[in-house]
Amino acid sequence: MIIFIESITLCILFTIMIYFISKEPIKTLYNYPPKIQKRVKSIKEYQDKIPTENNKFSAKITASIIFVIILSLILRYINGYTTFKEAFIYGFILWTIVNLYDLIILDIIWFCHDKRFIFKGTEDMVKEYHNYWFHIKGFLIGEILALIICSITGLIITYIL
Repeated sequence: MIIFIESITLCILFTIMIYFISKEPIKTLYNYPPKIQKRVKSIKEYQDKIPTENNKFSAKITASIIFVIILSLILRYINGYTTFKEAFIYGFILWTIVNLYDLIILDIIWFCHDKRFIFKGTEDMVKEYHNYWFHIKGFLIGEILALIICSITGLIITYIL
């Protein structure tokens, strides 16, 4: 039952975060398919608003550090896990649930079909906005990232908390 509550809670928190980010889609340009990125970069209106690759990398590192901290605290102090194996497996399951939710609900159902995510000047790129394979690849990359994040979380729980 606790995994259900934690999964729902994490999905809600993730949705809230995405909702606020969606108010300025240009900040998430690198989460769009490459052809859309290329077109947006060529549109004069967006030239000075496009985040740099360094900004993208910094944001992902910061988000990963925050997630490791939150996941470590949840797994140790709410779930009571003290071993690497417990923390890694449970953390990986939670991550995968949220990652699947992100793929199906947020990416394929919401992002691919909501006009708020369409940049002016790219309205003709419907096929690219509906590029589900791009999001599936993102899910798979997320699962690889989960192996790293959950390993770090397991180490923190085993040796620090």
